[in-house]
Amino acid sequence: MLKDKVAIITGATRGIGKAIAFRLAKEGMKLSLVGSSDEIRKTAEELKAKGYSDVVASQADVTKEADVTRFVQETLEAYGQIDLLVNNAGIGFFKEVVDTTVEEWSKLFEVNVQGVFLSSKGVLPHMKEKKSGTIVTISSDVARYTIPNGSAYTASKYAVQGFCGSLAQEVRGDRIRVGTINPGMVDTYFANSTQGLPEKEDWLKVENIADAVVYMASAPPHMLIDEIILHPFAQNYPIA
Repeated sequence: MLKDKVAIITGATRGIGKAIAFRLAKEGMKLSLVGSSDEIRKTAEELKAKGYSDVVASQADVTKEADVTRFVQETLEAYGQIDLLVNNAGIGFFKEVVDTTVEEWSKLFEVNVQGVFLSSKGVLPHMKEKKSGTIVTISSDVARYTIPNGSAYTASKYAVQGFCGSLAQEVRGDRIRVGTINPGMVDTYFANSTQGLPEKEDWLKVENIADAVVYMASAPPHMLIDEIILHPFAQNYPIA
């Protein structure tokens, strides 16, 4: 289903994005990896060392329209098509409102919301022209409920959920599918944490999120998967 198709993955340097890259490569997809630092090229080299030759990498800032235009164009020049966009780039922190600075708030919304908007907008002309494509955004379970000390992060994920829902309705006539994957606690580098800590042993693994991306992206053409929510048994969370 996904073999020889082309995927752009933002935030692919490490953690969830890197796991998605390796999983999609295993499915036979051609990859365009995007990361905010030059480390993204190391991810590309690791993939090539594993025998996955169809990989290009772009150092780019998803909050800047010129950067997004560039990596979209580089993908089209390399492969001639874009079948899947995975909006994975994101940041987060947990603070009370009174301790959150305007700069922190603005930066979080720039990456988490504006980055999704710009990247999605960037691939849409091509997808609309060919009347097909899938946009998957890695969001969070807090797009569905609120938590203390997470006002900025939660608000950004509610915004992402709203954006993706509206976009899905706009482009369904062009046979473009838009969906969100909303995980709970994942053993990764989120919020300046460390992946692989003992206390995260029972959390979701990055590979679980990558599997969800494959499931959503490989759905048959007549089928839309609007949202996937997944949690570890170890997490207590409100039922919406």
